[in-house]
Amino acid sequence: MTVKLEETPEVRTITVAHSPDSDDAFMFYGLATNKLETEGLKFEHTLKDIQTLNEDAKNGVFDVTAISFHAYAYVADKYALLPHGASIGDKYGPIVVTKEPRELSELPSMKIAVPGEMTSAYLALRLYNRDFEHVVVPFDEIIDYVKAGKADAGLLIHEGQLFYNQLGLHKVLDLGEWWFEKTGLPLPMGGNVIRRDLGKDMMKQVSKHLHRSIEYSMENREDALAYAMQFARDMEPALADRFVAMWVNDLTLDYGDRGREGVKRFLAEGHKAGLIPHKVKIDFVD
Repeated sequence: MTVKLEETPEVRTITVAHSPDSDDAFMFYGLATNKLETEGLKFEHTLKDIQTLNEDAKNGVFDVTAISFHAYAYVADKYALLPHGASIGDKYGPIVVTKEPRELSELPSMKIAVPGEMTSAYLALRLYNRDFEHVVVPFDEIIDYVKAGKADAGLLIHEGQLFYNQLGLHKVLDLGEWWFEKTGLPLPMGGNVIRRDLGKDMMKQVSKHLHRSIEYSMENREDALAYAMQFARDMEPALADRFVAMWVNDLTLDYGDRGREGVKRFLAEGHKAGLIPHKVKIDFVD
């Protein structure tokens, strides 16, 4: 007598990479803690800093990855943009700070510590002013670098934008404010992208689950924020809550027309200024 064994549904692993930040952790809470049904997909999470993720994307290392929009210009042939999961600042963005009060007109003569040449913050600053000396410093070391007098100014991303003034630093420029005055659009910092070679059906299936994870976190904000606190780099809960609210919002759940136009305009301006050598094909998984 032959016993026929039931076939076990094949599980497909999807590799997902994002930064070890409280806003990304908040977004991926539902998937990372297995709160959601994923229809035969297993999501394997890897945490790396954004500059490393930008470099990994060039080699197509992960199926889904967080990426700076500036870096996306160089991997658009391999990856498509997911229609959710973006960090987009509406009237706010990266901030240039100094140890002592300085005039905005002095910026071209400053040596500025930046978090990476492929970051969107760096592209935005170059769009504002092409002429400044820069040095690449890990984003979480920039404040100390400026306070130590190793650079005239620092370009802050992440939580440093919220408490630099408490450390005695002075704002010279908010690039999100400048961008909004220039374009009337939000300033796109980073998004989630997916490998094109997964095929359209799989891309859409993965997109559905990632969207649901963000939605779930927003519906269960208190629990998602408690999970995200382990990535908050010693921020107080109130400050972490404020930081998450800045970068996980309605535009994160869905870019909408303004968000998509912001991305197109940002990369088009980069090409127009000669900072990106080619026109960028921008398409979303819809």
